[in-house]
Amino acid sequence: MNVALVGLPGSGKSTVGRHLARKLGLAFVDSDNRIEQRLGCSIREFFELEGEQRFRDIEVDEIAALTQIAGCVLSTGGGSVLRAENREHLRGRCKVVYLRSSPDELYRRLRHDRNRPLLQVADPLTKLRDLYAERDPLYRETAHYVIETGRPSVAMLVNMIAMQLELAGHRMGTPSS
Repeated sequence: MNVALVGLPGSGKSTVGRHLARKLGLAFVDSDNRIEQRLGCSIREFFELEGEQRFRDIEVDEIAALTQIAGCVLSTGGGSVLRAENREHLRGRCKVVYLRSSPDELYRRLRHDRNRPLLQVADPLTKLRDLYAERDPLYRETAHYVIETGRPSVAMLVNMIAMQLELAGHRMGTPSS
């Protein structure tokens, strides 16, 4: 079985994903890292050169391929749910966990981050609020589980997700210590 993490930029998908994979004894895959390897440049650079729509086309191919890897925790890019094909592949091939974070919380975490292309605007908080308004319904449509990221530590979030999966009867790999 595969687990996929979705959520806004900065919601903790990569960090939680790495720890969750270790706990569940599964491989960890970050779709943005895979795409950067394929492109040979950062996503930010690609956005500047080719634009968001061209990036989303490539992301569709990667999500289709990555959701077919058996036994992994997949961290997706924040905008992966914008394309219907991605939502279908994720929901149909993985147990999807939406790491839900408020725009204000994300702004506190990301206000000094210069590597997120969609947040390199004059008013990043307004941009996060707009992204949340647009994407929250898509994350919810895609997700099997919604986990609030508010105050819990990474370890608590990982345990909450593992418990949800266990309660639902999903068997995982052999946990590693």
